[in-house]
Amino acid sequence: MKESYTLAQNAATTDNSPQDRFRAVWLIFFILGLGTLLPWNFFMTATMYFTSRLGESQNTSSVDRVADVNVTGRGADPPPTYLQSIFNNVMTISAMLPLLIFTCLNSFIHQRIPQQVRIVSSLVAIFLVFMVTAILVKVSMEPLPFFTITMLKIVIINSFGAILQGSLFGLAGLLPASYTTPIMSGQGLAGTFAALAMICAIASGSEIADCAFGYFITACVVILLAIGSYMVLPRLDFFRYYSMKDKTEYQTHENHSELETKVDLIRKDEPNGVEPKNPANVPNHESSVLSIFGKIWVMAVSVCLVFTITIGVFPSVTAAVTSTIAGGIIWAKYFIPVSCFLVFNVFDWAGRSLTAVCMWPGKDSNLLPFMVGLRVIFIPLFMLCNVQPRANLPVFFAHDAWYIIFMIFFSISNGYLASLCMCFGPKKVLPHEAETAGAVMAFFLSLGLALGAVSSFLFRHVI
Repeated sequence: MKESYTLAQNAATTDNSPQDRFRAVWLIFFILGLGTLLPWNFFMTATMYFTSRLGESQNTSSVDRVADVNVTGRGADPPPTYLQSIFNNVMTISAMLPLLIFTCLNSFIHQRIPQQVRIVSSLVAIFLVFMVTAILVKVSMEPLPFFTITMLKIVIINSFGAILQGSLFGLAGLLPASYTTPIMSGQGLAGTFAALAMICAIASGSEIADCAFGYFITACVVILLAIGSYMVLPRLDFFRYYSMKDKTEYQTHENHSELETKVDLIRKDEPNGVEPKNPANVPNHESSVLSIFGKIWVMAVSVCLVFTITIGVFPSVTAAVTSTIAGGIIWAKYFIPVSCFLVFNVFDWAGRSLTAVCMWPGKDSNLLPFMVGLRVIFIPLFMLCNVQPRANLPVFFAHDAWYIIFMIFFSISNGYLASLCMCFGPKKVLPHEAETAGAVMAFFLSLGLALGAVSSFLFRHVI
């Protein structure tokens, strides 16, 4: 019996997997990663459009230029209204709370709702929200109803976005570790794309509403591309092999367990009463979320800490830094869009993509959580840059070069370490537990975002 089980095991684990032809599966996961964050990044980029609409009356339209607003702040505009003043804070709460709740929920419902239903329905829901948002650009509306509808859209986007992100990481957990990298890389490119769009809008001097309409339509196109790519995924042999591998192994173990049980029953009826064999080597496939977390908690806490530190200072602190170069009027205009948003997103993308060629340190190394904890140093470094206004701390790193150097190391370490943690998490558990592990990792990623958003208020207040 042991010999037959060993042969079955060897047959199940023989490395005869098909190849990922033309890197098609890798590319699809990259597009899905792009579709996960690009819509929200464009939504964030259009924040100035939303706040401008909150200051309008029903029969007026915004004629402010993107360039004018970025150079002069509010310029000659009247003081912000109450809705304008609370927009960013309410938006943060409306985004992070549903993101955290639904990512946690996805860790439990993913075993009850098919992943195809979760992913497609989430993409369709986000697409419909952005279509409505694009249409509303052309519709006049009073500030209060517009504010309410906008916050409702943020809740919907982040609720379905949480399910989508958790489902994608769970799906990638079934594949080799390197297939989490394209999701992370696609998400990194989303931020770079949005930052470039912001800079182009400033350079063109286009109206805020026109830029926002372009953002929302582009987001709709990317979501449609993501839906089409996902529908192709089940047709690829490479994906089918790995998505069914854990089920095949499960069936093999189940058949063996059933056979062992029958043999034991026969032996009980024998005259000399042979003791039943202890099937200790048969894997138990009833794994709870808590037992899986016990195996991956180091990676989960690490990815949570990575994003807590990152979101704690970016962009609440980093976007408040002002240039100290005298007479650099044009540079002052582009300083934050380039040095903060573009530099962060480019090097974050580079860090995420770097895991495709290098995955050091290993998943069991104590050096990885140590490197994650070391990133705490970026919090005081950015707080001691030329953040304005400030009341408590001195400016120690006044020159723009210090800020840019900090931003490069800050962003590349964020992308690389976060991607490593997300890749290694599902690989520290058994194959049939990988999807749940991926969902748990996505929850702790979202928890880090939420904790970072909360701590950002504290860091800003300290300055």
